[in-house]
Amino acid sequence: MPDFNAQLLTAIQAQSDGFSLAEATEKWPDVPRRSLQRALAKWVAEGKIAPIGKARATRYVANSEIAPKVLAYALPTSVGLSESSTWQAEEELSTGQWPLSPDSKDIRAYLAQPWTTRQAVGYQSEFLQAYQPNVTFYLPQPVRAQLHRMGRTGPGPQPAGTYGRAVLDRLLIDLSWASSHLEGNTYTRLDTRALIAHGQQAQGHGVTETQMILNHKAAIELLMDNVAAPQFSRYLLMNLHSALSENLLESPEDEGRLRLHPVQIGQSVYQPPSGQSLIGTLLDEALAKFNAIEDPFEQSFFAMVHLPYLQPFADCNKRTSRLLANWPLLRANLCPLTFLGVSQDWYTASVLGVYEMRRVELLRDLFMWAYERSTKEYLTAKSSVVEPDVLRLTYRDAIRHIVKAVVQNPEQDPLALVATQVALAAPGPDRENVRALVMQELRRLHEGVLARYGLRPAEMERWRSIQG
Repeated sequence: MPDFNAQLLTAIQAQSDGFSLAEATEKWPDVPRRSLQRALAKWVAEGKIAPIGKARATRYVANSEIAPKVLAYALPTSVGLSESSTWQAEEELSTGQWPLSPDSKDIRAYLAQPWTTRQAVGYQSEFLQAYQPNVTFYLPQPVRAQLHRMGRTGPGPQPAGTYGRAVLDRLLIDLSWASSHLEGNTYTRLDTRALIAHGQQAQGHGVTETQMILNHKAAIELLMDNVAAPQFSRYLLMNLHSALSENLLESPEDEGRLRLHPVQIGQSVYQPPSGQSLIGTLLDEALAKFNAIEDPFEQSFFAMVHLPYLQPFADCNKRTSRLLANWPLLRANLCPLTFLGVSQDWYTASVLGVYEMRRVELLRDLFMWAYERSTKEYLTAKSSVVEPDVLRLTYRDAIRHIVKAVVQNPEQDPLALVATQVALAAPGPDRENVRALVMQELRRLHEGVLARYGLRPAEMERWRSIQG
């Protein structure tokens, strides 16, 4: 049906009481339901129609028929977690049916006005200065308590980053994909997995999209490498931005450097501060407050509010804030915030609420919804994480050294060599258990783990040919 979209819009405009998805399905039975949802989302995004009501009771009316204040209504938070439901969630969220508080609806109503008619605003330093770490809270205590319950990954204290390292392979894919998706990247989750895990670039995508995904991977790895740092320094922030922006900025000199020139925010009346010296002073103040915050969730949310608001870099400010928001969570061994299922429209509106109104409620609703979604996505991963063998961890280097020595000396009796080497490495009561661990490693030695021991395939083949 080549003119289906136009017919749908005409049908909605002709109905003073609106038009529902169910009515559209009945009127065009040959059109897939997903196509109908996408068409509705398109007209909502372009401002030609608006949703009224909740979930299945939602009706769509021509924008001229309603006041701006009803442009956002709540979506139930119970969203499925499969790959297909991720797309369903994005389609539903893109229509404006979000889980919003009344304050957030006020923000949405203001932002529903054409940006050209909204009042121009500049950076207000009082917004940052008024925030007092551990006294001021953007996340109320009940909210923080709920987030801690949802995000807990273990029964007791563990070294910083323990959980993050356990789920790192999945985190690299999920966070790289979801954060890039919020920037308009069209890589699918499967495309992202193939690129990160196997280096396979997706067909039909520009090199910019590929570079963005790989930059996220490098930046997440940088976070994990520094997860135990006592504080997040300006040096670390600059290098995080550099990793995210590599080969993506018009001027490569802007990678990892405070911006030198004014920037304009698209479709917004907000004007960030100018002047590298002023930006540096404000950034140092923001980082000092960030590092002073004791609660990891408040710390995470503070980063999402104040780093984009300051716009310290020429570009990539929002994606830098999304990764910085994960640092305190990973450091505290809490479930990461992956932004899976968050729509571009919701995220953009949330940030604009901070830019133009210095209001955090819409971003807070997004933060809470997205974190609940992340914890549900990671429940399976959480239950499958195996507690590391303490003995194997304690003697890790010794075990690797002994395995390497055995393989590189195939003419020697392996049992005797293992016994001699273990006696030197574990002279106490652990000796017999360490010997057993070494023998386990030798029995399951294969090409896929040789790099762990500093061995080459030819060395393993020679050892096996001699030992039989």
